[in-house]
Amino acid sequence: MTAARTVVNGLGTPESLRWHEGALWFADLFDGTVQRLVRDSHGGQTAEIVATIPGRAGGIGWLPDGTLLAVSMDECRIYRRTADGQVVLHADFSEHAGGEGNDLLVDARGYAHVGNFGFDYSERTRTEPNAALFAPPGPPLTPIVSFGPDGTLAGVSDPVLFPNGMVVLADGRTLVVAETLAFRLTAFDIGDTGALSNPRPWAPMIPAWQWKALRSGGFVGAATRRISALFDRPAIAKRSASPIAPDGIALGPDGSIWVANALRGECVRVAEGGAVLERHAVEQIALSCVLDGSDGQTLYVATVPTVDREAAGRLRQGALVAISLN
Repeated sequence: MTAARTVVNGLGTPESLRWHEGALWFADLFDGTVQRLVRDSHGGQTAEIVATIPGRAGGIGWLPDGTLLAVSMDECRIYRRTADGQVVLHADFSEHAGGEGNDLLVDARGYAHVGNFGFDYSERTRTEPNAALFAPPGPPLTPIVSFGPDGTLAGVSDPVLFPNGMVVLADGRTLVVAETLAFRLTAFDIGDTGALSNPRPWAPMIPAWQWKALRSGGFVGAATRRISALFDRPAIAKRSASPIAPDGIALGPDGSIWVANALRGECVRVAEGGAVLERHAVEQIALSCVLDGSDGQTLYVATVPTVDREAAGRLRQGALVAISLN
């Protein structure tokens, strides 16, 4: 296993890693900026602010003409950066969102697909562990909303559980989304008009018996959730291999998918069906990952000491780390 090296630190909550035009880009959820890495005068890399997005920047992507799009998490809108550097409204998905805006994927045809939390996750987990969310009836579901290149609504998907990172497979017409709180990757077809349909399992990341028990009522469910709550403690979580809560994801050259595990400091590479092919540890919680687009031999990971955004902002210990895969 190759040790991760720190590329940039001192960030708030780095997320949404992307490789674009030969550079690593990301959003800092705490200060609402979109940034990219540039070489400094000493041969190192430093983060340069490209845009500031109203209401905290979330997922980012680019239209086919190179125009930057970025999600406003608080407003549940997508903003567009114009050629002269202005940030203007591109699309509004607030009527379809039950919680904060989340990650974004812009496909090769310019259709933008955006998720949201589905409920007030921060409020629900402020006084109770994550596991408590699964007490019947469980967390609310929410759709992925798709927009055309001009910002018009293209479709609203069947509801899923906390849609997060997304990739498009090599066929160009299959979108895979990380359902973080369902511990799985789910595939959709991308239609001619950009709408998503035909949801189906791509990779489960929790044993079926554990998933059933976690959502059960009665003694079994209560006991399972009590035990699962222990994984909110980093010292315990890092010693477990399961389950995996997929946050940001990245497509591997062989069709496998790299997954940033929001439960602990690691990235895993999984095959369709859920087999874990590779694991790499990082020192902090992993939120997002992407492969170096030049040769695919470096995995970049966005990490934070805590998923509590206010605490992460105060600590300023968010970091981008790199793992050599060759």
